[in-house]
Amino acid sequence: MVLMTVDIKNNDPFLPFAAPDIGEEEIDGVVECLRSGWLTTGPKTKAFETEFAAFLGGDVEAIAVNSASAGLHLGLEALGVGPGDEVITTTHTFTATAEVIRYLGAAPVLVDIAPDTLCIDPDAVERALTEQTKVIIPVHFGGLAADMTHLSTLAAQYGIKIMEDAAHALPATSNNRLVGSLDRDVTVFSFYANKTITTGEGGMIVTRDPDLAKRVRVMRLHGISRDAFDRFTSNKPSGHYEVIAPGYKYNLTDIASAIGSAQLKPAYDFQNKRQAIAQHYGRGLGSHPLRLPVSAQGNDIHSWHLYLIQLLPECRIGRNQFIDELCQRGIGCSVHYIPLHQYPYWRDRYDLTTDMFSVSQNVHENCISLPMHTKMSDSYTDRVIEAVRDPSKLPSENRSASRFRINSYVEFQNYETRH
Repeated sequence: MVLMTVDIKNNDPFLPFAAPDIGEEEIDGVVECLRSGWLTTGPKTKAFETEFAAFLGGDVEAIAVNSASAGLHLGLEALGVGPGDEVITTTHTFTATAEVIRYLGAAPVLVDIAPDTLCIDPDAVERALTEQTKVIIPVHFGGLAADMTHLSTLAAQYGIKIMEDAAHALPATSNNRLVGSLDRDVTVFSFYANKTITTGEGGMIVTRDPDLAKRVRVMRLHGISRDAFDRFTSNKPSGHYEVIAPGYKYNLTDIASAIGSAQLKPAYDFQNKRQAIAQHYGRGLGSHPLRLPVSAQGNDIHSWHLYLIQLLPECRIGRNQFIDELCQRGIGCSVHYIPLHQYPYWRDRYDLTTDMFSVSQNVHENCISLPMHTKMSDSYTDRVIEAVRDPSKLPSENRSASRFRINSYVEFQNYETRH
Protein backbone atom coordinates (compact mmCIF):
# COMPACT_ATOMS: atom_id res chain seq x y z
CA MET A 1 0.00 0.00 0.00
CA VAL A 2 1.32 3.43 -0.96
CA LEU A 3 0.99 6.08 1.73
CA MET A 4 -0.04 9.47 0.35
CA THR A 5 1.39 12.83 1.37
CA VAL A 6 -0.84 15.75 0.40
CA ASP A 7 0.01 19.42 0.87
CA ILE A 8 -3.32 21.15 1.49
CA LYS A 9 -3.61 24.41 -0.41
CA ASN A 10 -4.24 27.64 1.55
CA ASN A 11 -3.64 25.83 4.87
CA ASP A 12 -7.37 25.18 5.22
CA PRO A 13 -8.35 22.45 7.71
CA PHE A 14 -8.91 19.02 6.24
CA LEU A 15 -12.61 18.21 5.82
CA PRO A 16 -13.21 14.47 6.36
CA PHE A 17 -15.35 12.34 4.08
CA ALA A 18 -17.31 10.97 7.06
CA ALA A 19 -17.56 11.66 10.79
CA PRO A 20 -19.78 10.10 13.47
CA ASP A 21 -22.19 12.45 15.25
CA ILE A 22 -21.73 11.46 18.91
CA GLY A 23 -23.40 13.42 21.69
CA GLU A 24 -23.67 13.38 25.47
CA GLU A 25 -26.45 10.79 25.50
CA GLU A 26 -24.22 8.27 23.77
CA ILE A 27 -21.39 9.01 26.18
CA ASP A 28 -23.69 8.78 29.22
CA GLY A 29 -25.07 5.47 27.96
CA VAL A 30 -21.60 3.98 27.65
CA VAL A 31 -20.61 5.24 31.09
CA GLU A 32 -23.78 3.79 32.60
CA CYS A 33 -23.00 0.49 30.92
CA LEU A 34 -19.43 0.46 32.25
CA ARG A 35 -20.61 1.24 35.77
CA SER A 36 -23.26 -1.46 35.63
CA GLY A 37 -20.64 -4.18 35.26
CA TRP A 38 -22.46 -5.68 32.27
CA LEU A 39 -20.36 -5.18 29.14
CA THR A 40 -21.24 -7.96 26.71
CA THR A 41 -24.67 -8.85 25.27
CA GLY A 42 -27.20 -8.03 27.96
CA PRO A 43 -30.02 -5.67 28.92
CA LYS A 44 -28.91 -2.75 26.74
CA THR A 45 -28.69 -5.00 23.69
CA LYS A 46 -32.15 -6.40 24.36
CA ALA A 47 -33.46 -2.83 24.74
CA PHE A 48 -31.79 -1.74 21.49
CA GLU A 49 -33.35 -4.67 19.64
CA THR A 50 -36.80 -3.81 21.00
CA GLU A 51 -36.39 -0.13 20.13
CA PHE A 52 -35.18 -0.94 16.62
CA ALA A 53 -38.12 -3.26 15.95
CA ALA A 54 -40.50 -0.54 17.20
CA PHE A 55 -38.81 2.03 14.97
CA LEU A 56 -39.63 -0.15 11.95
CA GLY A 57 -43.25 -0.59 13.01
CA GLY A 58 -43.16 -3.17 15.76
CA ASP A 59 -44.26 -6.20 13.73
CA VAL A 60 -40.73 -7.51 13.08
CA GLU A 61 -38.04 -9.19 15.14
CA ALA A 62 -34.63 -7.50 15.38
CA ILE A 63 -31.44 -9.35 16.32
CA ALA A 64 -28.29 -7.30 17.03
CA VAL A 65 -24.95 -8.53 15.68
CA ASN A 66 -21.39 -7.26 15.69
CA SER A 67 -21.37 -6.26 12.01
CA ALA A 68 -23.56 -6.19 8.94
CA SER A 69 -21.22 -8.80 7.43
CA ALA A 70 -22.10 -11.12 10.32
CA GLY A 71 -25.76 -10.33 9.75
CA LEU A 72 -25.58 -11.21 6.06
CA HIS A 73 -23.82 -14.48 6.90
CA LEU A 74 -26.37 -15.44 9.55
CA GLY A 75 -29.26 -14.46 7.29
CA LEU A 76 -28.11 -16.69 4.45
CA GLU A 77 -27.40 -19.55 6.86
CA ALA A 78 -30.89 -19.29 8.31
CA LEU A 79 -32.35 -19.29 4.80
CA GLY A 80 -30.65 -22.63 4.22
CA VAL A 81 -28.10 -21.54 1.63
CA GLY A 82 -25.36 -24.09 1.05
CA PRO A 83 -23.21 -25.87 -1.56
CA GLY A 84 -24.86 -26.11 -4.96
CA ASP A 85 -26.98 -22.98 -4.41
CA GLU A 86 -26.64 -19.73 -6.30
CA VAL A 87 -27.20 -16.28 -4.79
CA ILE A 88 -27.66 -13.30 -7.10
CA THR A 89 -26.28 -9.92 -6.08
CA THR A 90 -24.67 -6.90 -7.67
CA THR A 91 -21.04 -6.42 -8.63
CA HIS A 92 -21.34 -2.81 -7.41
CA THR A 93 -21.01 -3.38 -3.69
CA PHE A 94 -18.52 -3.95 -0.91
CA THR A 95 -16.97 -7.40 -0.97
CA ALA A 96 -18.78 -8.49 2.22
CA THR A 97 -22.06 -8.83 0.29
CA ALA A 98 -20.56 -11.61 -1.83
CA GLU A 99 -18.03 -13.14 0.54
CA VAL A 100 -20.72 -14.36 2.93
CA ILE A 101 -22.14 -16.46 0.08
CA ARG A 102 -18.79 -18.21 -0.22
CA TYR A 103 -18.67 -18.81 3.54
CA LEU A 104 -21.56 -21.23 3.01
CA GLY A 105 -20.09 -22.90 -0.06
CA ALA A 106 -22.65 -21.36 -2.43
CA ALA A 107 -21.89 -19.48 -5.65
CA PRO A 108 -22.41 -15.72 -6.00
CA VAL A 109 -23.87 -14.68 -9.35
CA LEU A 110 -22.98 -11.04 -9.99
CA VAL A 111 -25.10 -8.78 -12.17
CA ASP A 112 -24.98 -5.17 -13.30
CA ILE A 113 -26.72 -2.11 -11.85
CA ALA A 114 -29.36 0.25 -13.20
CA PRO A 115 -27.76 3.44 -14.57
CA ASP A 116 -30.10 5.82 -12.76
CA THR A 117 -30.40 4.38 -9.24
CA LEU A 118 -27.07 2.45 -9.21
CA CYS A 119 -29.00 -0.32 -7.46
CA ILE A 120 -29.21 -3.87 -8.78
CA ASP A 121 -30.87 -4.11 -12.21
CA PRO A 122 -34.00 -6.31 -11.89
CA ASP A 123 -33.88 -7.20 -15.59
CA ALA A 124 -30.30 -8.43 -15.16
CA VAL A 125 -31.45 -10.44 -12.14
CA GLU A 126 -34.17 -12.12 -14.20
CA ARG A 127 -31.69 -13.03 -16.94
CA ALA A 128 -29.38 -14.59 -14.32
CA LEU A 129 -32.00 -16.84 -12.71
CA THR A 130 -31.41 -20.58 -12.85
CA GLU A 131 -32.84 -23.63 -11.11
CA GLN A 132 -30.02 -23.25 -8.55
CA THR A 133 -30.96 -19.67 -7.59
CA LYS A 134 -32.00 -19.63 -3.95
CA VAL A 135 -31.67 -16.00 -2.79
CA ILE A 136 -31.44 -12.52 -4.28
CA ILE A 137 -29.47 -9.88 -2.35
CA PRO A 138 -30.37 -6.37 -3.52
CA VAL A 139 -28.13 -3.57 -2.21
CA HIS A 140 -29.94 -0.31 -1.43
CA PHE A 141 -27.09 1.74 -2.81
CA GLY A 142 -26.17 5.03 -1.18
CA GLY A 143 -29.44 5.10 0.77
CA LEU A 144 -31.82 4.80 -2.20
CA ALA A 145 -34.06 1.73 -2.12
CA ALA A 146 -33.74 -0.72 -4.98
CA ASP A 147 -36.75 -1.55 -7.18
CA MET A 148 -38.32 -3.86 -4.62
CA THR A 149 -41.63 -4.06 -6.48
CA HIS A 150 -39.98 -5.68 -9.50
CA LEU A 151 -37.68 -7.87 -7.39
CA SER A 152 -40.52 -9.04 -5.16
CA THR A 153 -42.53 -10.04 -8.23
CA LEU A 154 -39.59 -12.09 -9.50
CA ALA A 155 -39.08 -13.73 -6.11
CA ALA A 156 -42.73 -14.71 -5.85
CA GLN A 157 -42.85 -15.98 -9.42
CA TYR A 158 -39.80 -18.21 -9.08
CA GLY A 159 -40.04 -19.16 -5.40
CA ILE A 160 -36.84 -17.33 -4.41
CA LYS A 161 -35.96 -15.67 -1.10
CA ILE A 162 -34.83 -12.05 -0.77
CA MET A 163 -32.30 -10.78 1.76
CA GLU A 164 -31.88 -7.01 1.60
CA ASP A 165 -28.43 -5.51 2.11
CA ALA A 166 -29.63 -2.35 3.83
CA ALA A 167 -26.23 -1.20 5.10
CA HIS A 168 -26.88 2.25 3.57
CA ALA A 169 -30.64 2.40 4.04
CA LEU A 170 -31.72 3.67 7.46
CA PRO A 171 -34.23 5.30 7.31
CA ALA A 172 -35.01 4.80 3.61
CA THR A 173 -38.42 3.83 2.26
CA SER A 174 -39.80 1.86 -0.67
CA ASN A 175 -43.41 2.51 -1.66
CA ASN A 176 -43.73 4.60 1.51
CA ARG A 177 -42.67 1.75 3.79
CA LEU A 178 -39.42 1.68 5.70
CA VAL A 179 -36.78 -0.68 4.40
CA GLY A 180 -36.80 -3.42 7.01
CA SER A 181 -40.59 -3.37 7.31
CA LEU A 182 -41.19 -4.69 3.80
CA ASP A 183 -42.59 -8.15 3.24
CA ARG A 184 -39.18 -9.64 2.67
CA ASP A 185 -37.43 -12.60 4.25
CA VAL A 186 -34.42 -10.88 5.85
CA THR A 187 -33.05 -7.33 6.01
CA VAL A 188 -29.59 -6.47 7.34
CA PHE A 189 -28.50 -3.01 8.52
CA SER A 190 -25.01 -1.69 9.27
CA PHE A 191 -23.97 0.54 12.17
CA TYR A 192 -20.36 1.00 11.08
CA ALA A 193 -18.75 4.31 12.06
CA ASN A 194 -19.63 6.12 8.81
CA LYS A 195 -23.24 4.91 8.53
CA THR A 196 -26.40 6.94 9.08
CA ILE A 197 -26.48 5.77 12.70
CA THR A 198 -23.53 4.07 14.35
CA THR A 199 -22.52 1.78 17.17
CA GLY A 200 -18.86 1.93 16.06
CA GLU A 201 -19.07 -1.62 14.76
CA GLY A 202 -22.38 -3.43 14.59
CA GLY A 203 -25.42 -4.45 12.63
CA MET A 204 -29.03 -5.60 12.92
CA ILE A 205 -30.90 -8.49 11.33
CA VAL A 206 -34.63 -7.95 10.84
CA THR A 207 -37.25 -10.56 9.92
CA ARG A 208 -40.92 -11.41 10.38
CA ASP A 209 -40.22 -15.14 10.36
CA PRO A 210 -40.06 -16.40 13.99
CA ASP A 211 -38.31 -19.62 12.99
CA LEU A 212 -35.66 -17.71 11.08
CA ALA A 213 -35.20 -15.32 14.02
CA LYS A 214 -34.80 -18.27 16.39
CA ARG A 215 -32.14 -19.82 14.15
CA VAL A 216 -30.25 -16.52 13.90
CA ARG A 217 -30.24 -16.09 17.67
CA VAL A 218 -28.83 -19.57 18.20
CA MET A 219 -26.17 -19.25 15.49
CA ARG A 220 -25.22 -15.74 16.66
CA LEU A 221 -23.61 -17.20 19.79
CA HIS A 222 -21.87 -20.52 19.17
CA GLY A 223 -25.04 -22.49 18.46
CA ILE A 224 -25.93 -22.38 22.16
CA SER A 225 -29.61 -22.77 22.96
CA ARG A 226 -29.54 -20.02 25.62
CA ASP A 227 -27.77 -16.70 25.14
CA ALA A 228 -25.30 -15.32 27.66
CA PHE A 229 -27.72 -12.80 29.15
CA ASP A 230 -30.35 -15.45 29.88
CA ARG A 231 -27.79 -17.82 31.36
CA PHE A 232 -26.17 -15.25 33.62
CA THR A 233 -29.29 -13.46 34.87
CA SER A 234 -31.61 -16.42 35.41
CA ASN A 235 -32.57 -17.20 39.01
CA LYS A 236 -32.50 -20.87 38.07
CA PRO A 237 -29.37 -23.01 37.78
CA SER A 238 -27.55 -21.86 34.66
CA GLY A 239 -24.76 -24.38 34.32
CA HIS A 240 -26.53 -26.41 31.67
CA TYR A 241 -27.20 -25.45 28.08
CA GLU A 242 -27.34 -27.24 24.73
CA VAL A 243 -25.05 -26.69 21.75
CA ILE A 244 -27.35 -27.53 18.86
CA ALA A 245 -25.23 -26.31 15.91
CA PRO A 246 -21.68 -25.14 15.12
CA GLY A 247 -22.46 -21.45 15.51
CA TYR A 248 -20.46 -18.22 15.42
CA LYS A 249 -19.37 -15.39 17.75
CA TYR A 250 -21.44 -12.60 16.24
CA ASN A 251 -23.17 -10.99 19.24
CA LEU A 252 -23.23 -7.22 19.85
CA THR A 253 -21.94 -5.82 23.14
CA ASP A 254 -23.98 -3.72 25.55
CA ILE A 255 -21.41 -0.94 25.17
CA ALA A 256 -22.16 -0.74 21.45
CA SER A 257 -25.89 -1.12 22.02
CA ALA A 258 -25.90 1.82 24.44
CA ILE A 259 -24.55 3.98 21.62
CA GLY A 260 -27.08 2.51 19.19
CA SER A 261 -30.07 3.29 21.39
CA ALA A 262 -29.00 6.92 21.64
CA GLN A 263 -28.30 7.16 17.90
CA LEU A 264 -31.66 5.68 16.92
CA LYS A 265 -33.64 8.49 18.57
CA PRO A 266 -32.46 11.24 16.16
CA ALA A 267 -32.38 8.96 13.09
CA TYR A 268 -34.93 11.09 11.23
CA ASP A 269 -33.19 14.30 12.31
CA PHE A 270 -29.96 12.87 10.91
CA GLN A 271 -31.75 12.04 7.65
CA ASN A 272 -33.16 15.57 7.41
CA LYS A 273 -29.68 17.02 7.80
CA ARG A 274 -28.27 14.71 5.16
CA GLN A 275 -31.09 15.54 2.80
CA ALA A 276 -30.46 19.26 3.31
CA ILE A 277 -26.78 18.72 2.45
CA ALA A 278 -27.78 16.76 -0.67
CA GLN A 279 -30.07 19.59 -1.75
CA HIS A 280 -27.29 22.10 -1.09
CA TYR A 281 -24.96 20.05 -3.29
CA GLY A 282 -27.62 19.87 -5.99
CA ARG A 283 -28.06 23.64 -6.07
CA GLY A 284 -24.33 24.26 -6.12
CA LEU A 285 -23.36 21.62 -8.67
CA GLY A 286 -26.44 21.42 -10.88
CA SER A 287 -24.93 23.49 -13.70
CA HIS A 288 -21.58 21.69 -13.55
CA PRO A 289 -20.74 18.89 -16.04
CA LEU A 290 -21.55 16.16 -13.53
CA ARG A 291 -24.14 13.42 -13.19
CA LEU A 292 -25.70 13.94 -9.77
CA PRO A 293 -27.44 11.22 -7.74
CA VAL A 294 -31.18 10.78 -8.22
CA SER A 295 -33.59 11.47 -5.40
CA ALA A 296 -36.20 9.07 -4.12
CA GLN A 297 -39.40 9.06 -6.16
CA GLY A 298 -42.72 10.42 -4.91
CA ASN A 299 -42.93 10.57 -1.14
CA ASP A 300 -40.23 7.97 -0.54
CA ILE A 301 -37.23 8.75 1.67
CA HIS A 302 -33.59 8.60 0.57
CA SER A 303 -31.31 8.13 3.58
CA TRP A 304 -28.43 9.91 1.78
CA HIS A 305 -25.70 7.75 3.22
CA LEU A 306 -23.66 8.70 0.14
CA TYR A 307 -23.57 11.62 -2.26
CA LEU A 308 -21.96 10.17 -5.35
CA ILE A 309 -21.18 12.32 -8.39
CA GLN A 310 -20.03 11.09 -11.80
CA LEU A 311 -17.74 13.12 -14.02
CA LEU A 312 -19.00 13.77 -17.54
CA PRO A 313 -16.54 14.13 -20.45
CA GLU A 314 -17.01 17.91 -20.44
CA CYS A 315 -15.22 18.06 -17.08
CA ARG A 316 -11.93 17.79 -18.98
CA ILE A 317 -10.27 15.98 -16.09
CA GLY A 318 -9.84 12.33 -15.18
CA ARG A 319 -11.38 10.89 -12.05
CA ASN A 320 -8.07 10.07 -10.37
CA GLN A 321 -6.69 13.54 -10.94
CA PHE A 322 -9.97 15.00 -9.73
CA ILE A 323 -9.56 13.16 -6.44
CA ASP A 324 -5.97 14.33 -6.24
CA GLU A 325 -7.12 17.91 -6.65
CA LEU A 326 -9.80 17.56 -3.97
CA CYS A 327 -7.28 16.07 -1.56
CA GLN A 328 -4.92 18.99 -2.19
CA ARG A 329 -7.78 21.33 -1.35
CA GLY A 330 -8.31 19.48 1.92
CA ILE A 331 -11.49 17.65 0.91
CA GLY A 332 -11.88 14.02 1.93
CA CYS A 333 -13.63 11.80 -0.57
CA SER A 334 -14.04 8.14 -1.48
CA VAL A 335 -15.04 5.78 -4.28
CA HIS A 336 -18.11 3.54 -4.07
CA TYR A 337 -17.14 1.08 -5.28
CA ILE A 338 -14.31 -0.68 -6.94
CA PRO A 339 -16.66 -3.30 -8.43
CA LEU A 340 -16.22 -6.89 -7.36
CA HIS A 341 -15.46 -7.99 -10.92
CA GLN A 342 -12.20 -6.02 -10.71
CA TYR A 343 -10.84 -7.83 -7.66
CA PRO A 344 -8.57 -10.81 -8.39
CA TYR A 345 -10.54 -13.34 -6.34
CA TRP A 346 -13.94 -12.67 -7.91
CA ARG A 347 -12.57 -11.93 -11.38
CA ASP A 348 -10.43 -15.05 -11.64
CA ARG A 349 -12.68 -17.53 -9.86
CA TYR A 350 -15.76 -16.65 -11.90
CA ASP A 351 -14.13 -15.53 -15.18
CA LEU A 352 -15.54 -12.03 -14.92
CA THR A 353 -14.73 -9.30 -17.43
CA THR A 354 -15.47 -5.58 -17.44
CA ASP A 355 -17.70 -5.82 -20.51
CA MET A 356 -20.08 -8.02 -18.52
CA PHE A 357 -20.84 -5.05 -16.24
CA SER A 358 -20.73 -1.99 -18.48
CA VAL A 359 -22.84 0.27 -16.23
CA SER A 360 -20.93 -0.52 -13.03
CA GLN A 361 -17.61 -0.20 -14.83
CA ASN A 362 -18.50 3.22 -16.23
CA VAL A 363 -19.72 4.42 -12.83
CA HIS A 364 -16.53 3.22 -11.17
CA GLU A 365 -14.28 4.98 -13.67
CA ASN A 366 -16.03 8.32 -13.20
CA CYS A 367 -17.46 8.38 -9.67
CA ILE A 368 -16.46 10.26 -6.54
CA SER A 369 -18.30 10.17 -3.22
CA LEU A 370 -18.31 13.63 -1.66
CA PRO A 371 -18.36 14.31 2.10
CA MET A 372 -21.76 13.52 3.59
CA HIS A 373 -22.31 13.57 7.33
CA THR A 374 -24.44 15.41 9.86
CA LYS A 375 -21.61 17.52 11.31
CA MET A 376 -21.26 19.43 8.03
CA SER A 377 -22.12 23.14 8.18
CA ASP A 378 -23.28 25.22 5.21
CA SER A 379 -19.83 26.78 4.97
CA TYR A 380 -18.29 23.29 4.95
CA THR A 381 -20.61 22.26 2.13
CA ASP A 382 -19.87 25.47 0.21
CA ARG A 383 -16.16 24.74 0.45
CA VAL A 384 -16.72 21.26 -0.98
CA ILE A 385 -18.81 22.69 -3.82
CA GLU A 386 -16.13 25.25 -4.66
CA ALA A 387 -13.44 22.57 -4.57
CA VAL A 388 -15.49 20.34 -6.90
CA ARG A 389 -16.04 23.17 -9.36
CA ASP A 390 -12.42 24.30 -9.48
CA PRO A 391 -10.67 21.27 -11.06
CA SER A 392 -12.74 21.62 -14.23
CA LYS A 393 -10.66 24.69 -15.02
CA LEU A 394 -7.60 22.49 -15.55
CA PRO A 395 -6.52 22.03 -19.18
CA SER A 396 -7.63 18.82 -20.83
CA GLU A 397 -4.06 17.62 -21.42
CA ASN A 398 -3.78 17.08 -17.65
CA ARG A 399 -6.52 14.43 -17.63
CA SER A 400 -4.13 11.55 -16.90
CA ALA A 401 -1.38 13.45 -15.12
CA SER A 402 -2.39 12.48 -11.61
CA ARG A 403 0.23 11.17 -9.21
CA PHE A 404 -2.56 9.54 -7.21
CA ARG A 405 -4.04 6.18 -8.12
CA ILE A 406 -6.87 4.27 -6.51
CA ASN A 407 -5.69 0.82 -5.58
CA SER A 408 -8.25 -0.03 -2.95
CA TYR A 409 -11.16 1.30 -0.92
CA VAL A 410 -9.00 0.71 2.17
CA GLU A 411 -6.51 3.34 0.99
CA PHE A 412 -9.20 5.98 1.30
CA GLN A 413 -10.15 4.79 4.78
CA ASN A 414 -6.53 4.84 5.91
CA TYR A 415 -5.99 8.27 4.42
CA GLU A 416 -9.09 9.67 6.09
CA THR A 417 -8.07 8.14 9.43
CA ARG A 418 -4.76 9.98 9.32
CA HIS A 419 -6.59 13.25 8.92
